[in-house]
Amino acid sequence: MSKIVRNEDAFTGLEAAIVLIAFVVVAAVFSYVVLGAGFFTTQKSQEVVHTGVDQASSSLELSGPVTVLASGTDTVEEVYFFLQVAAGGTALDMSKVTYTVSTAGKQYTYVDADSDDAGSIDTVTRAYVGPEHDTDDLLESLEMVQITVATAGAGGQFIGTDKIDVNDKFTIEVKPDKGAALPIERTAPAAMTDNNYYEVY
Repeated sequence: MSKIVRNEDAFTGLEAAIVLIAFVVVAAVFSYVVLGAGFFTTQKSQEVVHTGVDQASSSLELSGPVTVLASGTDTVEEVYFFLQVAAGGTALDMSKVTYTVSTAGKQYTYVDADSDDAGSIDTVTRAYVGPEHDTDDLLESLEMVQITVATAGAGGQFIGTDKIDVNDKFTIEVKPDKGAALPIERTAPAAMTDNNYYEVY
């Protein structure tokens, strides 16, 4: 006749403590992973927001009037305007700024004279004005720069049938390497005299 042996092994306190510690460690690791992923996502979201704000706001603003130089009685030869850093904006590398001139019949993009593309694309003339400036390519706070776009003069693209004539509307889109473009929309004078300057609106 077989003898029934009763197993009296118990789940001791030490074993229970080991299992509890294992659960705590696993929970801690899981929490660390979840929190780390959450912090990473939050950081990326902040970077996207800051980048979006930088790209949406223009760092450049127009300062003063826009003037044109007439060639003959029916052609805008050059366009002049002043730029400065917008309030709260950061310094801009003017050598990387492009200038796209558009009319009803033509569009052409000029680059800065110090641009890497200056040898193959027509350039604008850039001159700093006022006492608060240095000689580098950075346009900084309190500095102002005059831009000259030769539309029909030497290096001009808007000649012949593409010229900017009296009462013609034209747009110059100033595009820095980062941030939103600054559009300048104007209308040529209703009448012009050769070699005279006109403020345009």
